[in-house]
Formats: sequence, C-alpha cells, structure tokens
Amino acid sequence: MPSQQTIKESKTDVLIIGAGPSGLMCALWLARCGIPCRIIDKRAGDIFAGQADGLQSRSFEIFQSFSEDPFDFVTLDKAWKAANHMMEMSFWSPNEKGVLARKSRIPDFIPGISRFHECVIHQGKIENWLNTSIDQFSEGKVKVERPYLPLSIKIDENMKGDQDYAVEVLVKRLSDDLAKPEQYGNISNGLFRAFEGDQDKFYADHVSDGNVEDFELIKAKYVLGSDGAHSWVRKQLEIEMQGETTDFIWGVIDMVPITNFPDIRSRCAVHSRESGSMMVIPRENDLCRLYIQLKEVAREDGEGSDVNAAKAKGRIDRSKITPESIIKQAKEIIQPFDLDITDISWFTGYQIGQRVATGFHRNNRVFISGDACHTHSPKAGQGMNVSMQDTYNLGFKLALVCKGLAKQDILQTYQSERKKVAHDLINFDHKFSRLFSGKPMIPNAEKLEGSKDAGGVDLDEFHQVYVQGAKFASGTISDYQDSIMVKKTGAKPRSGEEADGDFNPLANNVPVGRRLFSDLVLGHIDYKMVHLADKMPSDGRFRVLIFPGDVHQYKANWNTLNKFNDVLEAKDSFIKRYTPVNAFPSSVIEILTIHASSRFDIEFHDFPQFTRSTDFKGRTDYWRIFCGAGKAYDGTDIDIYKTFGIDKQAGAILVVRPDSHVAQVVEYSLDGLKQVDEYFSGFMLDQRNNVLPEKDKTINDAIRFLQPRLAV
Repeated sequence: MPSQQTIKESKTDVLIIGAGPSGLMCALWLARCGIPCRIIDKRAGDIFAGQADGLQSRSFEIFQSFSEDPFDFVTLDKAWKAANHMMEMSFWSPNEKGVLARKSRIPDFIPGISRFHECVIHQGKIENWLNTSIDQFSEGKVKVERPYLPLSIKIDENMKGDQDYAVEVLVKRLSDDLAKPEQYGNISNGLFRAFEGDQDKFYADHVSDGNVEDFELIKAKYVLGSDGAHSWVRKQLEIEMQGETTDFIWGVIDMVPITNFPDIRSRCAVHSRESGSMMVIPRENDLCRLYIQLKEVAREDGEGSDVNAAKAKGRIDRSKITPESIIKQAKEIIQPFDLDITDISWFTGYQIGQRVATGFHRNNRVFISGDACHTHSPKAGQGMNVSMQDTYNLGFKLALVCKGLAKQDILQTYQSERKKVAHDLINFDHKFSRLFSGKPMIPNAEKLEGSKDAGGVDLDEFHQVYVQGAKFASGTISDYQDSIMVKKTGAKPRSGEEADGDFNPLANNVPVGRRLFSDLVLGHIDYKMVHLADKMPSDGRFRVLIFPGDVHQYKANWNTLNKFNDVLEAKDSFIKRYTPVNAFPSSVIEILTIHASSRFDIEFHDFPQFTRSTDFKGRTDYWRIFCGAGKAYDGTDIDIYKTFGIDKQAGAILVVRPDSHVAQVVEYSLDGLKQVDEYFSGFMLDQRNNVLPEKDKTINDAIRFLQPRLAV
C-alpha cells in the first residue's frame, strides 16, 4: 500500500459508506439541506432485482415529504403510483380434516392510521428515485461513487468542535470486475448477501495491492456506516451484535405463478399440515413473491460463524438453495392446490435471526444504520422501511449540526430514539417469525386417524399477533421519548392506554414524540384543500403550528394572536435568533397558523405580520395561514381541530421537528410561546452574528423552490 504522504486527500462534511436505501436516505436529507457529502459503495453500479419489496405507510409519508408540487422531475411519490397495493391478508391453515383451507380474511393495513397503506415495489426502483432526487437537490454534486472499498477508519478524539474534520477514512478505488457481486447460477439472486463469510474473503483478496491513484484519504466531520448486516464500519468500531439466530431456513422467489390457489393475488400466510409455511406477496405487474420455509438444506462442514447459531449443524451451504428446491417445497405446502411457475426473476435464501447492535455510534462522530445495527426476518416487511427511517431520523440532525445551526448534543438522540425502535422491532419479529415458522395446531387433531398433530402453533394466536403488530409495522407509531429534542411536559398516557402514546390534554389526539398525523386544511388565501403534511415538507426546517381557535367568535384569541406579533417580530425572538442575518425569514423555523374561523369572516391581510412574512423582494408568503375547520367547495367537511383534539376556544401550539415528529405541545398563550422559546434554546445556536451576503433583488430566483431552503 502506498505511503500516506503520496495519497490524495479530500474533505467532506459527511461520508456515507453504503449506498443502499438507508445510506441514500441520509444523502437525500443532506442534499436537500445543502450539506456537502459523499456516498461510496464497494459494489458496482448494478441495482439487482429482488431484495426488499415491501413499503409501509410511514415510508410513503416520508417519500411524499420529499416530493413537492414545484418539482419537475420524477420524485419518490411515484412509488405510490407504481407499486402493487395490497389491500387484503388471508390466513390459510389445515381444517378439522387436515386439509388446507382459508381461515379468515382481514385488511392488510390499519384503516385510518395514514393516508397511505402497505404496498410492494422493486427496491431498485426506490434506489433509482432516491438517486434522482439526490442529483436534483444537489445540482449534480452528489452521486454514488462506485466501487470504493473502505480500508481504515480513525477518529481523532482530541477534535471536539462540531465543524472539525475529526474522522479519517482511507478508501481504495476497485476495478469494476472486482466489484461485481458473487452469484450462484444464471438467475439473479441475493445469496451473496444473505449469509456470513463474504466480507473477510473480499477484503483479503483486494486490499493488499493497487496503484497510488487508487487510494484516497477522506477527512470528514461525520461518517455513517450503512453497509449492511455484515457491516465493515460496525466491525471497525468493535460494536457487537446481540441476539440469536434460529435454525429456520427460508427461501424467497419472485416469479409468475400458474395456479388454481384462489388467493394468489392477496397477501397470504399459509401453514401446511406437514410441509412447513409460506407467505404469498403479490407484486407489481404479474409477479408474485413466495417466502417458503425450507425443510432440508445442505450444510457446510464445520461450525457456524455465529456463536448463537446451532453450531453442530454448520453454516448453510447457500449454493444448494435453488429455484427448483424452493418451488418443490412450495408445491408441497400449497396442496391440494396446483402450482407451477414461469418467468423467474430473482431468488434467495436466509436464516432467521434477530440481533441488535450494542451501540449505534462512536463518539457521536461515526454512526451505523439499517441492517448494520439490526437484523431480523423479512416477512413483516420491515427491513428497508426501518433502515430508511433510521437515517430519516439522523439525516436532518447531521444537517443542522453541519450547518452550524444546532449543538452536537442533538446527535445523541439518534441512538436513544432509534435503538428503542430496533428493540421493539426485534421483539415483534421474534414472536411473529416463530409463530410463522412453527407447525400449526390442527382443530380436533385427536380425531384424525394416525394423527401426530396434537400441539403446535395456535393459529388464532398467530392471527392476533399479526393484527396487533400491524400498527407497529406501519412505522407510524415510533415513539421518541423525552430528550433535548422532545419535551413531553404536560403529556401523559391515556387511562388504560399506555401503549398508545403520551398526550397533552390541549391536543388530546396528538401523541407527543410520534409523527404528526396529517389531515386536510383549507388555504386561507385560495381555499385549496391540502394535507397539512404537504405544507411541512422535509427540507430541514422546524415548524411551529399555532392553533388560535375561532378568532372571529372569541375576540380574546384574536387579541392573543396580535400580541404574538410583538414577541415574534422582535429582534431577539427565537425566529430571529436562530436564523442567519439576510436569510429568508422562515428558513430555519417556519410558523404556520391554522385557525378555526370561517374564511369569509376574516380577510387575509387582517392577520398579524408574523403569519404572512415578506422576503427581500417584498414577496408575501401566502402559504402559512389555513382554515382548520369549515367546508370545502366540493362539500368536504374539514375539522383538523377535531382530528387533533384541540378545543376551538382554548387553542394550542405544537412544535414539529423536521422529521414531522411532535416535539412539544403547549398552551396558546404568551407563556406557551415562552416555552417554545425555551425548547429551541436548549439546542439551537444563536445566528445573529452569522451574516450571509445580501440577496440580489434583480435576480430571478424561481429555482429557490428546488434548491436548499435551510438557513439560506
């Protein structure tokens, strides 16, 4: 290896190692907020078929938040249109005669939990749209750099400043031939990434030689390892994974089925009497995915590499998992129905295990996300979703710190918030996967001649676990606890509903610490019916939602709103303190006002100045005042006050983080406004000495809707 003196050196704010969905989501945040970053991956540029396919409600909400109307490129909300929407879940198990029969049907989502529901779509399409959005937001400056192999990582613990380049990562540019993943056979498959053993051999083969121009020393303020279940970054940080690996082996195949099974286009859980279990996932176009429990899989000689695995049996010989072996088992499971297949597009095999990393960072400088910090079975449709949600949590925090807007302290909340979600996921998956993999209990089994079916999994219990887990699986109830970024003061569990969140009586349907549910409002200026969430896109800004109630009926509420103007327009208000001089007025903290009066009883320009600020050209921001109660012209009844449980006389103030999680609920009063000020003063940095260049009034800056909006 060349000496360090001859190696090219470079700097970036954030280096992301691993360009799967989790790494790309972080890069998307950073690009949207204008933060210099790089993202590298050791594999060549091909995006393979198969891999993850399920998208939950929360993921679609996140995609929508990066997909605003002014954008003229194919944004992530395209996923909703291109995906296969799964509306129904069917449960199949042996009846009293031991014959496979449909036991029940239920919705495959929780009605009313989100405006979106679970769908399935090729992971490659998601990665393409993520890459397209990153390219657009960064004006072509950020692209995945392939194939780059990280060789060493060093944290300088003496560098304490949030803008110090405290991490050095040595990387090597590989040839494309060396970066192509291992495959087994001629059909695309994921076997190369499903089992232990690839990484050590890969590194040993490729790190010892190369020309000096192949190497680069990257200095970064922060590093993220989103490099998969066998994470190189995690190993360098000596972070352990705790948990267990079961002896259940599953095969997965994407193909077009030819069958008389009546529910082939619904999601199904199928428990056979003797041949194992199967999950049916209808996909886009004619495709269908089968998850199939494999009864017999060849093992390699020797012990498994996981100390918690069944060592005596050895590691799975993945080369013996073939489409033929998977389909053979599927045909046995689905009897008495027929099954044939055509157009196989992808397959893989995996061993069920649930493990969580003991830590998600080192020194709040190097972080891990996604499969690098939690692994589990894929049947609950959580892998890609939770992995992206990890970095949806981390990305905006890195942006705020790198931009000099917030203290490094906020980075500590990444582990505390996401590790709890990981443990909740593992607990759910542990129960779900074992019930799914177990032999089913047969009703009145003792009456079947020669039966050995006594005992086994109670399918009613399996059904209940699935229904109970669906809310968690949706991703919409991730609950972040009290911290520097979440203030639950005044909020408490409802009586008898501890698992349902912490609620402040001022907004008794809004769980503090969870994402804000979106409902319809009416634009005061144009009376357009819009979702509130669509007026709070993911661009790095905090939102303060003022619900002043019915300001026409209750004059005291109107007077309070006008008193707010004196506070918020003052030079030392939290709006002004944390916004750089010469930046757009709402480019760090945006205030939205959602009143409960009739739009016809009050004129737009009667509202105080802070609700409708003007910019350096004198342009009015019309899109920050809304009617939260009324009737749209098409007859739709609007009442977000009822949705959120806010009294139309008392009102309330909500603080919402850039990731749309509710940070605080306080009373609608000057004292409540003071509490909001105290919230921001806990972690934001004073910007009154951060003077940006004055904006040129003569330029046409229409592109500002696509360019970064945070502190600009």
